[in-house]
Amino acid sequence: MPRPGGAGSAEFCCGIFVILILGNFWFVAVLYSLWFYFDWGTPCAGGRRSQWVRSWTIWNYFREYFPMKLIKTSDLNPNHNYLLGFHPHGVLVCGAFGNFCTGSDFKNLFPGITPYLHVSSIWFSFPFFREYILSAGIVSVSKESISYVLNNDGGGHASVIVVGGAGESLNARPGSLTLSILKRKGFIKMALKHGAHLVPVFSFGENELFKQVANPRGSRLRKIQEKLQKIIGFAVPLFHARGIFQYSFGFLPYRQPIHTVVGSPIPVKQNLNPTTEEIEQLHELYLQKLSKLFEDHKRNYGIPEHRSLIFE
Repeated sequence: MPRPGGAGSAEFCCGIFVILILGNFWFVAVLYSLWFYFDWGTPCAGGRRSQWVRSWTIWNYFREYFPMKLIKTSDLNPNHNYLLGFHPHGVLVCGAFGNFCTGSDFKNLFPGITPYLHVSSIWFSFPFFREYILSAGIVSVSKESISYVLNNDGGGHASVIVVGGAGESLNARPGSLTLSILKRKGFIKMALKHGAHLVPVFSFGENELFKQVANPRGSRLRKIQEKLQKIIGFAVPLFHARGIFQYSFGFLPYRQPIHTVVGSPIPVKQNLNPTTEEIEQLHELYLQKLSKLFEDHKRNYGIPEHRSLIFE
């Protein structure tokens, strides 16, 4: 799942919390702990977005750094709810955060639609950090949370789910076009149960931002990473890129353009109890539409003609 702001930010926030507990402001930590307890369910109940946070000037610099652009290929009718499948995960899912949690590009391109970026529930366990990501319009990826968003009778809500999940980040490196999706069918079932139209989204350049230590499947490093993922709930890719004042090594992403292309919606009729066959059929259709979206736009963003997506 996406790591908005990075694990370092979450650890920093935890450090502040520990300092408050051990210092003269322990009562602040106690009060916050009470708030944390009573506010526990908010990430599964639509979150608590702040337009002020989403409009911070720093996000303009963040998007211009790469630069980052959101591309519309079709209108989205605000009378419907949508489930947007975002691909690929990349290392830090910069495109998903920048395009759906900051600025006004999405609002201008798709008026009447409110996007909710769903991430792993573990990120809402970090004190203070949870307030930051909630303010950005980020919510839990739990079934309860997705249902809350897509149950809006009036339409106009869009759940954005990074379908490949944390495991896909272990494949994220320049030139990679491998998507972990063949066994990912839960989002298809949720779309059917709520009658949410499916929209494939491909973010060109997402995998070009970082290099990663070689970790082919079956290698010792990959086995350790997969085991860690099961224990802590998120993957730990060993990545590097550039520094602040030099380009040879560091942890800032490379300045590579990100073009996040939003495809055309696939109409979905509500089916509260979809069969396995119905889920499989819609999943296959989704893969076809995602492949077509990629093929139609790859030439515009430097992908060689002979390269195609690899589903695993």
